[in-house]
Amino acid sequence: MTKEARYCALQGGVALGERMFDAALETLKAIERTPATGLPRSGQLCEIRGLRSWRVDGFPMQWFCFEAEDQFDVVRLLGERQDIVAILTVQE
Repeated sequence: MTKEARYCALQGGVALGERMFDAALETLKAIERTPATGLPRSGQLCEIRGLRSWRVDGFPMQWFCFEAEDQFDVVRLLGERQDIVAILTVQE
């Protein structure tokens, strides 16, 4: 998350980087409170069971997490312009 905040700060100033960091952190807190509310669409497209995503409010980014019966793992923060399916799909 710091790499993304640093990029925002370089592109739009320190205040933008701080807003991005705070928004990403707030999204993580929301995930912690209600993990089952994430969107399963990316997981379905990638055929990855239990993968859910949450958008970061105000920024073109999403958190990706795995939901299991006994735990919830935050995996990665990705930009929406990235080829998310290619990044998350396992190459054989």
